[in-house]
Amino acid sequence: MKCPFCGHLETQVVETRISEDADFIRRRRQCGHCEKRFTTYERPEVNFPTVVKKDGRRVEFLPAKLHASFALALRKRPVSMEQVDAAIERIEEKLLNLGAREIQANKIGEMVMRELKKLDKVAYIRFASVYRSFEDIDDFRALVDEVRR
Repeated sequence: MKCPFCGHLETQVVETRISEDADFIRRRRQCGHCEKRFTTYERPEVNFPTVVKKDGRRVEFLPAKLHASFALALRKRPVSMEQVDAAIERIEEKLLNLGAREIQANKIGEMVMRELKKLDKVAYIRFASVYRSFEDIDDFRALVDEVRR
């Protein structure tokens, strides 16, 4: 690893620690030339499938968009961040386990709706009403009836 201070290529690992949630490894290193210390972090690199939009465009999967969708649907609802994070993690895990290079955007939307339905019925209806582009009150009523059953 190249020293960020002097550019020397030989550094030594002085200390290694695993994060509390075991998501990354923290390493303290020391330069063999200038003897300054610095920290590096190792994280696994995961490749989510590319998202294919309705119009055929292909875009990178952005976990931040998933978080934003959940936050909007669950706004002012009694659902903890731990529950939301767990739901998002389940969706991300499903996407990775598919092993596909591409996924239709509507498949992700369906995954979000399934998770929201488990978390909070009102949030599910909020999301579904926008996601499915309801045309009239009858569409909305049918969804509410479905949730009641």
